Amino acid sequence: MSLGVPPRSTAYYALALVAATNMVSLLDRNILAILAPSIKADLGIGDAEMGLLYGTVFALFYALFSLPLGRLADGWIRTRLLATSISFWSIATAGAAFAGGFFTLMLSRLCVGIGEAAAQPAGTSLAYDYFPQQRRGLVMAVIAAAIALGLGGSLIIGGVAAQWWDARYVGGGAPLGLAGWQFAFAIAAAPGFIIAILMARLKEPRRGAIDGIASPPDLHPFLASWAVLAAVTPGVHWLSLRRARASCREWALNIGLLAMIILASLGAMHAAELVSPRPPLLLGGISISPHVVQWSVIGFGAFVIANLLQNLKRRDPVAFTVITGKPSLLLCIAAGALQCVINYGVMGFTPSFLMKTYDLSPAMTGMQFGLLSAGLGVVGPLIAGPLSDRIGAHRLSRRVWVALFAMGVSPFVALWVYRAPDAGDFYLRFTLYSLILTMWMPPIYALMFEQVLPRMRGLTVSLYVVVSTIFGLGTGPYVVGMISDARGGDLGGAILAINWVAPLIVILLLIILFRVERDHASLLPRARAAGEPV
Repeated sequence: MSLGVPPRSTAYYALALVAATNMVSLLDRNILAILAPSIKADLGIGDAEMGLLYGTVFALFYALFSLPLGRLADGWIRTRLLATSISFWSIATAGAAFAGGFFTLMLSRLCVGIGEAAAQPAGTSLAYDYFPQQRRGLVMAVIAAAIALGLGGSLIIGGVAAQWWDARYVGGGAPLGLAGWQFAFAIAAAPGFIIAILMARLKEPRRGAIDGIASPPDLHPFLASWAVLAAVTPGVHWLSLRRARASCREWALNIGLLAMIILASLGAMHAAELVSPRPPLLLGGISISPHVVQWSVIGFGAFVIANLLQNLKRRDPVAFTVITGKPSLLLCIAAGALQCVINYGVMGFTPSFLMKTYDLSPAMTGMQFGLLSAGLGVVGPLIAGPLSDRIGAHRLSRRVWVALFAMGVSPFVALWVYRAPDAGDFYLRFTLYSLILTMWMPPIYALMFEQVLPRMRGLTVSLYVVVSTIFGLGTGPYVVGMISDARGGDLGGAILAINWVAPLIVILLLIILFRVERDHASLLPRARAAGEPV
């Protein structure tokens, strides 16, 4: 490991690799959006089932494994972890090229979720050890811009590759019998292997040195990571409670939360069947309603979050105190998760909306919408990150104003965008919408990570990833798809309907605005009082 503050050139090279990691992560994740019409036609499924593939199935394993991999990122060599994870999810993405049905495609997507689970906690933690506090808005802006490039690139690569392949082999005879959408998955997998090699060669910085809060080495990071997985996985976690000799109160709390989650999931299944009845799916030879799959996964994820917090309180009371002791951090996580409901719902179905509403081809949609969303996704964060640094470097509440603008104004613009009479007008309106919408991530992330100690950043990212993935990615696309199916395929109306989440986001941000300064000022005193030697 290098000692002290890393050289500036090394810092920017490391940030570029972390950004590239996030870019290919979103490329492999989001390519399903542009391929949806072809996949639906080949597999005979609807929008709700595509929401399951795009969001729910991926979300469960992404969220579950982000916890132990986040803990591993806090104790092991992050460059090695990232290199291994990138290779794994790239192989899984390539595996989708050979998916011949819903079940095999689902297996590919859940493996992608497992691999990508390390990208945010390990990548963010690594980048933060290269840049001081006053430059971290820029760090998050670059990462957010890379995410936008991945989102846009997935549409371009997916749309162009699939259409080119189908046109080339229109009469049949394609190598290995691949359809265009299968070929697109193979192409999307390639960049990850190059980035994995470069990441494996990057030197690890000294954790916390740039903040003057050097963290001691973790002697058993893999054991700690495995313990986290065992402690949060429903069913297995009861063995952890037994070994820890949990009190009757802890057992009662855990069982009580499980009962509440089961009842809520059953209620959601019933309501979904009433709103949008769907034909059953065949999963491993078993016929099951997609609504049962959806809300079982969400319930499972909610119980994982409950187990995580209960385990954290027992194993790391300092981290539990820092994370839950004051409301600002938890409210930031909640606001970000609710915004993800909107973002994933919108991005998951906008390509299909364009192709259906304006009769555009996959290649044309991918090129036009992909380039536009990628470009604007870069510009928005690069405006918001430095802006939040400039106005909020020494006063965190000022960062909230940037997030409040982006998350509060964008839903009103969406009402205008998704009622455009033609594709040209849509793109013109979407330019303003995307520019505003993409400004929320840098200030929210910067706010979250200033509320914890350096050694807790990987855990904080993991907690945010779990909550935002389960309740954002896990519900946004599915709800939009379900509403679309219930309305006879009205994707525009379904996308607009998901924006009704926005008023709650605004309320949470207003609370943060009046709390964040006091909560941040109490960080070190709270940590010391809980036993942290800082």
